[in-house]
Amino acid sequence: MKNIRAVVLAAGLGTRMKTETPKVLHRVGSRTILGRIVSGIKGAGITDITAVIGFKADIVEYFFKDSVRFVRQPELLGSGDALKYAVDGMEDGKGSILVACGDTPLITDETYRKLVRTHLSEKASCTLLTCRVPEPLFYGRIVRGKNGNVLKIVEEKDLSAGERKITEINAGIYCFSEGDIRKFIKDIKINEKKKEFYLTDIVDILARNGRKIVSENCDPDETIGINSRRDLAIANRIVNRRTAERLMGSGVTIIDPDTTYIDETAVIGRDTVIFPDTVIESDVTVAGGCRIGPFARLRPGTSVSEGVEIGNFVEICRTRIGGGTKIKHHTYLGDTVVGKNVNIGAGTITANYDGKNKHRTVIEDNAFVGVGAVLIAPVRVGKGATVGAGSVVTKNKDIPAGETVAGIPAKPLSSR
Repeated sequence: MKNIRAVVLAAGLGTRMKTETPKVLHRVGSRTILGRIVSGIKGAGITDITAVIGFKADIVEYFFKDSVRFVRQPELLGSGDALKYAVDGMEDGKGSILVACGDTPLITDETYRKLVRTHLSEKASCTLLTCRVPEPLFYGRIVRGKNGNVLKIVEEKDLSAGERKITEINAGIYCFSEGDIRKFIKDIKINEKKKEFYLTDIVDILARNGRKIVSENCDPDETIGINSRRDLAIANRIVNRRTAERLMGSGVTIIDPDTTYIDETAVIGRDTVIFPDTVIESDVTVAGGCRIGPFARLRPGTSVSEGVEIGNFVEICRTRIGGGTKIKHHTYLGDTVVGKNVNIGAGTITANYDGKNKHRTVIEDNAFVGVGAVLIAPVRVGKGATVGAGSVVTKNKDIPAGETVAGIPAKPLSSR
């Protein structure tokens, strides 16, 4: 990707989102919209990235100051005007400029890479990303000549009756010859209906000036643009489906992907079974041969070793669980270290927060914690120890290895 620079057009208001947060800072999966776009571009091997920002620019800059260069669009006069500001702010070069839309976060790094490679191999002035969809509502259409060459892009609101039948849409991602975009971008005229400069008009301008325009295809899922909360939900569903498919392909059983949420950063080992209505968040590792759910929630900072069983209505947070341990029902473990082959009875709670600070609970190998027990941290349950049903183990009252305690507060049975 030598001599390739990228521009992300991220200045929009996001009016239909009905939000005070810049649209590009809303999350798809565990990352912001802009974060996903920048990550995809960098994954394609392009590191020189400029983001054009406008609405609440200070906030966007704060989150991405170490990732990209910024150019501010003083007035939000459309994508053509935004790219002009970006190009004017760049040093002259002889390479190509990849242009990404700031509300299209599902383009993969492989698609960016493919687009640029096609652009370079075809020695094109402009290469645009397109796909065909059965119902192309709200998208600009690709108008081609009799020989199949791209003539122009027509925005949905400007389509003629004949053009509405076209099913090939513009994904809003382009690669331009830098020399041509610098020369012709000034020729984009303001659209009188919207009072904006459409970047899509550059395709018609280049075609009329005899420049070579080619296209590259992508999966329709990648073209989802985030313009509403509904779009956000659709994008999240696609990311979740991609994650489930990747994990199933690696040997994980997911009984019902449609009712299971697994963050794309989670690591899950082969032959683990995930039951429906389970939530596995970011920074979670689950080893092989485990059974998780249904209705389980693994929160960030959780690490689960081989052969663990976590059942219904169990919530785990910032906790490490040793191999062979069973946590079957209605339990909360937070800031806990659990050893191997431990049994955690139904309704067990580790009370890790005292109102000011979080504290740790340690449950060593082969311990048995009875149903309805409360362990008030900081506390340690020794190796092979037993906590009787309904017991409350108070803070700093560590249970020695092999000891059995019961009651409120819990005391050794040997002392009764």
